[in-house]
Amino acid sequence: MRQAGRYMAEYRAVRKQYSLIEICKKPEVAAQVTIEAAEILKVDAAIIFADLLLPLEVMGLPFHFSAGEGPRSKAHPHSEDITRLRTDRAADLGYVSEAIKLVVKHFGDKLPVIGFCGAPFTLASYMIEGGGSRNYIHAKKMMYSQPAAWNELMQKLVAVTAEYSAEQVRAGADTIQIFDSWVGCLSVEDYRRYALPHVTDLVKRLQQIGQKKTGVPIIYFGTDSSTLLPAMQETGAEVIGLDWRIPLDTGWQTLGNKGAVQGNLDPVLLFADWKELKSRAEDILRQAAGRPGHIFNLGHAFFPKLRWKT
Repeated sequence: MRQAGRYMAEYRAVRKQYSLIEICKKPEVAAQVTIEAAEILKVDAAIIFADLLLPLEVMGLPFHFSAGEGPRSKAHPHSEDITRLRTDRAADLGYVSEAIKLVVKHFGDKLPVIGFCGAPFTLASYMIEGGGSRNYIHAKKMMYSQPAAWNELMQKLVAVTAEYSAEQVRAGADTIQIFDSWVGCLSVEDYRRYALPHVTDLVKRLQQIGQKKTGVPIIYFGTDSSTLLPAMQETGAEVIGLDWRIPLDTGWQTLGNKGAVQGNLDPVLLFADWKELKSRAEDILRQAAGRPGHIFNLGHAFFPKLRWKT
């Protein structure tokens, strides 16, 4: 899903000079790694280099990256902490839209550009857990025992990410992908009650940018979300991303063969030999059966330990 990464020598060279956050905040550098990755991979669209958690900082919740642990932030916020979170500083994320402008200028009409943001449930989980989690105990505890605080947090996240994503579209992004990386921890009932209304609100806002009835197409992707697919479709997103855990044809059938789907090669297969990798990719294409609306992609992101051979 993220095109530029540590598997690529060109990106590792840039990381010797800048941290991940520094790359995000320097539009010319973020544009450089975006353009290089898209051109080296020869993909059909470029996805802007950014990080899901950037909106947390402008809301008043700084985060950092710990070696071997990924992003970390202050854990277990209380209701008063949520009340203090700001929603008026989305413009401070303008460095992302500036990077998009540079990428759009470079590619012109040759290659579409994908902007992205985190879904409200996944961002809320990062905020509450303070980082990665196996069981999401603290996030779910707030959902169940403090529904008012949970709703306030989700509404604030939607407000910020909607404006942040809208700026990406105004800068030239052709579509927005919403990543719900952790939504697979929810039961269908909990997803419908605590997540679906908010991500639907986000999708609708982005589809009406500039007071139009149709803004840009929205791709909505969640991991380990096979049981949630029919509910995820109710958001109105034009494209539903499928991870590698479900056969592509089964996932599409679950969606009533309506709308478009994206996916869904297991990224670990990139470590396999070419014969196996080619066979598995062909299996996915056979399952798609030439129907319009299939975007071939990985079922999740490249792994850092992968090494791309140019």
